[in-house]
Amino acid sequence: MTRATLGDVEHFVLIALVHLGGESYSVPIMDEIRNRTGRDVAKAAVYIALRRLEQKGLLGSYVGGATAERGGRAKRYFTLTPKRLEEAREAFVRMWAGAEDLALKAPR
Repeated sequence: MTRATLGDVEHFVLIALVHLGGESYSVPIMDEIRNRTGRDVAKAAVYIALRRLEQKGLLGSYVGGATAERGGRAKRYFTLTPKRLEEAREAFVRMWAGAEDLALKAPR
């Protein structure tokens, strides 16, 4: 059984897909996360997050056509499921509601 909550990498993957227009494959997702966070996320972590997000109904996927640049292998593309994405975003926003000021005042 999969967890209902999302981990950091799962959040990063979802938001990267939003920035990429709602559809992409793993390499641009990894690049988007690195460019926006400065954090290198392992390819395996992205694949695991994509699989979990698909199991949770937040993503769909399909296999594209084979390409010569990939030695005849096809890419798996992932697409956002808007309704579920909005539910996940709202839950995250509810958790942060009223905590922004407290977080800024927290001891460092």
